[in-house]
Amino acid sequence: MENSYTGTSEKKVAQAAKPVAKPFRAMLGMLIGGFVGMLSETSLNIALPSLMTQLHVGIGTLQWLVTGYMLIIGIVLPLSSLLNRLFTTRQIVLFAILDFMVGAVISALAPNFAILLVGRMIQGIATGLILPTMFTVATLIFPPYKLGSAMGMIGLVIMFAPAIGPTLAGLILGISSWHWIFWSFLPFLLIGFILVLKYLPNVGNVTKPKIDGFSILLSTLGFGGLVTGVSLAGDSGWTSPAVLGTLVVALVLLAWYIRRQLSANTPILNFKVFANRQFRVGAIVVMLDFGIILSSMYLLPMFWQNGLAIPVALTGIVMLPGGIVNAITSALAGRFSDQLSTRLLTVTGFIITILGIVALLLASATAPTWYVIMAHIIMMIGVPLAMSPAQTFALGALDRQTSGDGSTIMNTFQQIVGAIATAVATSLLAFGQQASSGAHQVAFTAGVHVGLIFPLVLAIVALILSLTIQKQPQKA
Repeated sequence: MENSYTGTSEKKVAQAAKPVAKPFRAMLGMLIGGFVGMLSETSLNIALPSLMTQLHVGIGTLQWLVTGYMLIIGIVLPLSSLLNRLFTTRQIVLFAILDFMVGAVISALAPNFAILLVGRMIQGIATGLILPTMFTVATLIFPPYKLGSAMGMIGLVIMFAPAIGPTLAGLILGISSWHWIFWSFLPFLLIGFILVLKYLPNVGNVTKPKIDGFSILLSTLGFGGLVTGVSLAGDSGWTSPAVLGTLVVALVLLAWYIRRQLSANTPILNFKVFANRQFRVGAIVVMLDFGIILSSMYLLPMFWQNGLAIPVALTGIVMLPGGIVNAITSALAGRFSDQLSTRLLTVTGFIITILGIVALLLASATAPTWYVIMAHIIMMIGVPLAMSPAQTFALGALDRQTSGDGSTIMNTFQQIVGAIATAVATSLLAFGQQASSGAHQVAFTAGVHVGLIFPLVLAIVALILSLTIQKQPQKA
């Protein structure tokens, strides 16, 4: 059968696990909260050059505003399945949005780097709670034959927000200071809070399980240590004893944590979902795709400013076409994934992504503006084209009891890969600059080219993996 959920008679059978009258409306408040959370991941990227001067810190330290945010997300995300069994859906989402508002206010008022980092990390708690909850709620309130469209909607949040973040931040910086990037979050968060309060039902099962404190400690130190280790590499280098020691300890603790979960009767995270090949392949493709978008969106705004000498306000404008194309493609990819094969969409997406990255690699410090915009647009077609189908493919392999664990695991490692990708891109950028003997613009462009090698490698690996995707029936 070409698609298990396209037949009219089967649509009547394959109902949602927790049917609601208007599922899209129920998701809206969470989607706004998730959009602001993902927007925050890249919105500061365009301000990094000026923040280095204003806050008197180097690029390796400043990178913590990006990776520190992802550090907290990486710590909170693995606990979200447990939290969803301790608290209601509405309690978690409402707390997350309020938490984000507090973090945004602290960041907006921050007089120095330390306070700004604290505000960013508080915001990370909120994003770590909202992201997996969005996926879990979607898999419960949408029937399987509409799951592709639901994932397209979530994909729009996950892919479009990081892509549009530098554009919105650039426009704000053109008329005001970086503080207003955070003030601008508050109206959207307030709207999201009201919509959640009014429309989001409680769809989870509050079972109040026994809390395994030692597993929580292992999770926190393992995932947190991994992000910390790769972030330290930006300043200290990958061969630093502190970096290598942190990474080794983190990996040992993570292995211990995973082993403990596999043998537990009621694990915090059910890693047994990785035994399902369809989920495993789809989840890895999603992780790689996210690493591509975060590393490239970290490099590109700085390339516009330091390599091509484009003013900060204009940087936001020239990145807008790519952001718009990303939004359109994200929305269409979700619909396509209900009708076309996952392999066709992901393979096509990564081929287009590779073409876009190669075009950026060929852009010199004197490249015309239209050329770099075109290369960005090509990337913004390819990356989201692969994301939603891969998400739908992965989560469609799981039953209703394990879909929450699957979405949490996928989102957790997605953020970890994003943090690693950002740290690696930072290191390669610095290496490329130091290796170049040209003037500042030429040297920075050389650094960006070296940095772009990493997302190119991720795209090639993801393309090869996508070729192994096989058509499998989804589970209701």
